[in-house]
Amino acid sequence: MKITFTIDELQRIAKKILSDTDSKTICFYGEMGAGKTTLIKALVKELKGSDIASSPTFGLVNEYHDKQGNPLAYHFDFYRIQSETEALDIGLEDYLNSEAWLFMEWPEKISSLLPENTASIQLQLIDEKTRSVEYSGS
Repeated sequence: MKITFTIDELQRIAKKILSDTDSKTICFYGEMGAGKTTLIKALVKELKGSDIASSPTFGLVNEYHDKQGNPLAYHFDFYRIQSETEALDIGLEDYLNSEAWLFMEWPEKISSLLPENTASIQLQLIDEKTRSVEYSGS
């Protein structure tokens, strides 16, 4: 499904993505500045996360919790890794076996490690306030 939206419609788009996807592992594709982290922030908010999402660029992964303090989602940013081994070194396999949502930016850097049942989101910058999102359910 492909949808063009403005920043003001972001929360509606996040809700739609969560209801349309069969997988809790979602890979985000798009150029730098396309809005991947911004969309993930909206997804965490829609999931009622108790944390405000931010980019994990330097730490590779951020953990978000539900209101009871349980892990709700993990947000990965693989932009800076040099090899798939680095993803394995942070315990990616353990994260993949968790019940939490997994949001992955720059998943093309770890393509052979991705599970089969993974949803994909392609973000495209249209202009300063408008984006296009295309996604598959799983």
